[in-house]
Amino acid sequence: MISNNKSVNSGIRIAVITGAGSGMGRYFAYYAGFFATDIDELWLVGRDKRKLYKTASRVSRKCRCISADLSDDEEYRALISIVQDTAPDIRLLVNNAGIGIMGDFARLKPEENELMADINCRALTRLTADCIPFMSRGSHIINMASAAAFLPQPGFAVYAASKSYVYSLSKALSHELRKKKIYVTAVCPGCVDTPFINKAEKYEKMKDYKKPFMAEAKKVVLQAYRDAYRGWNVSVYGAGMNCFRVAAKILPDELILRMFF
Repeated sequence: MISNNKSVNSGIRIAVITGAGSGMGRYFAYYAGFFATDIDELWLVGRDKRKLYKTASRVSRKCRCISADLSDDEEYRALISIVQDTAPDIRLLVNNAGIGIMGDFARLKPEENELMADINCRALTRLTADCIPFMSRGSHIINMASAAAFLPQPGFAVYAASKSYVYSLSKALSHELRKKKIYVTAVCPGCVDTPFINKAEKYEKMKDYKKPFMAEAKKVVLQAYRDAYRGWNVSVYGAGMNCFRVAAKILPDELILRMFF
C-alpha cells in the first residue's frame, strides 16, 4: 500500500475498472454509467492499451485508458501516482483483473502459482487500500471473487484459495466500511463464457459437470451491479451456483470433494 494523506478534493467523480480490456471487464465498463449515474469519467485499467481503447469506444461517458500490469510494482506505483495527483472522488471501484490456471499444484510452474496469488490477492488488496481514502459516502467496491471461493478445488487449488481470500476480505470490508456508507460486494459466479476459460485451460480442461452452468458475461455483470447497488455484500449468479453455495455451507468439504473430484 502507498501511503497518502490527500482527501477527495478535485471534484471529478470517477469509476475505476481493472481488467477492462476484455471479458467481464468490458461489460463492467459498458454498464457502469447505468448504475453509477453520478460519474464523470471511467478509468479503464489493463495491460493492453489497444484493448482498453476498444472498450472505451463503446462507452458513452468520457474514458481514461491506463495501461498497467498490476503485478509490476513500478507500473502499479505509476497508476497510484495518477490517482494521488488527480485526487478524484472514486464513486466505483471494480477489481476485475484476475488470472486462473487449471492443473495440479505441482504440475504448474512455481511462478504461475505465485502470479495467481499476486494478481488475485495482492494487487486487489493494495489497490483497494489505496483507493478507499478517495471514496466517499455512497461509493461502491465490487470485487470479482468466484463460486470457487466456496470450496477447495483440486486441480484449481491456488485460484480457488485466492478467490476464498477475496470473498472473505470483501465480506469483512463490507462491515468495516458500512458505517462510512461505502458498500463492498463480492461477485461469485461459476464458469463464465469469456477468454479467461481458454487461458485457464493451459494444462487441463474444465470439468465436464461445470459446463452446463456456464454463464454469459453480460448477465453476470448486470446481476453484480444490481446486487451491489441494492447494498448486498455477495452476488451469486444463477440458481445452480446459489444451490452450490448452500451445499458448501451445509455439507463437509471432504464429502463434496469425493463426489466431484
